[in-house]
Amino acid sequence: MTASPSLRPSGSTATPLDEHARDRTFMLLMATVGFAINFWAWALLSPLAATVIKKGLTTDAALLVAVPVLVGSIGRIPIGALTDRFGGRLMFPLISVITIVPVLFLGFFGFTSYAALLVGGFFLGIAGTTFAIGVPYVNSWYPPKSRGTALGIYGMGMGGTAVSAFTTVRIFQGLGEKAPFLIAATALLIYAVLAYLLMRNAPGWKPKTGSMIANTLGTTKLLVTWQACFLYALSFGGYVAFSVYLPTFLINAYGLGAEDAALRMGGFVIIAVFMRAVGGQLSDRFGPVRTLVVANTIVAVMALIVAATGELTLVGTFAFLVMAMALGTGSGAVFGLVGQAADPAQVGSVTGFVGAAGGLGGFVPPLLLGSLWNSTGSYAIGLILLALTALVAVGVAIWTGRTGRAAADDPDADAAPATTTKEQ
Repeated sequence: MTASPSLRPSGSTATPLDEHARDRTFMLLMATVGFAINFWAWALLSPLAATVIKKGLTTDAALLVAVPVLVGSIGRIPIGALTDRFGGRLMFPLISVITIVPVLFLGFFGFTSYAALLVGGFFLGIAGTTFAIGVPYVNSWYPPKSRGTALGIYGMGMGGTAVSAFTTVRIFQGLGEKAPFLIAATALLIYAVLAYLLMRNAPGWKPKTGSMIANTLGTTKLLVTWQACFLYALSFGGYVAFSVYLPTFLINAYGLGAEDAALRMGGFVIIAVFMRAVGGQLSDRFGPVRTLVVANTIVAVMALIVAATGELTLVGTFAFLVMAMALGTGSGAVFGLVGQAADPAQVGSVTGFVGAAGGLGGFVPPLLLGSLWNSTGSYAIGLILLALTALVAVGVAIWTGRTGRAAADDPDADAAPATTTKEQ
């Protein structure tokens, strides 16, 4: 298989991407904003879990919080394949409009019963699939040497969950229980209209033809799919796990107050989101494999430091913050790797699987940590397991560099390599 002609310069002849270099910045902005707005909507229920319990609708909101995340994670697999077929220009406004329905349902009917909340939360999960739209869309606009940075910037859209965390409860209490949902639905509608009018697919982009089921199954035969799934399950999964469980961790392990723990969690999230873009830039400069090796090594070291720190001293705080930096960097580097190592026509399908792995990877650690705390009164074993997993990820990253395409770890590459990473 040869590189797409739209990505490779020939003498002095400008490629389609070169001719539209100014447009791609705007398309990246539109994709990032759409990702952030949909993730904001996707995370509307999590901050309201305590309110749901207080209203007497349930005694445990864990399932309510998990349902949108699980649907959004698994749903990335078919949405990624659909993006390969129909392009991001159609899929972004389409998913945004569809998401308006469960958002409004939750606002007007969700708090009438726990069952209504679960139904609304299930369909709200659709918003989480937008991640699998933006990666192939942005990937198609940028040449391989710039994809890490572009995809890292796009990945900062996951900060939409932080917007929801900081605003939903305040709006709910100050303006009424329908208000956060009405505001989110309005934002989705405005974005959908603008995206439909202003976005377009990259020059040279071609829809993936053939059976989507066969194409999706074909993606599972690519070694890079499973390598990237493991790497993303650690980096993004670690980010999700700490963003969900860190307040409980800090309260139990160090006796912090709820407000203090929540603020520290917010700082952790903001640092990880920012470092995702840095991870993409480092991938372009030094290669995604090298970036992943360093990032995962740092995660392992910091996890061991936290495990050995009995109090949240300067050392413990420093270790948590550096771990956030490393997890964010790794998250950005994974899709720098995908952008360089996967066939451009299959990036959506690969992204679907990798995005699903990342989302699902974030919900095993909280369950494990909770179980360890209840049985041993300590999180040390869980942190040691995180360190060991990170070291395995170092090995997987090195393995990927050796078995992948020639340019997967070449920041100076300006053309897609000629072969696909496949299982030997």
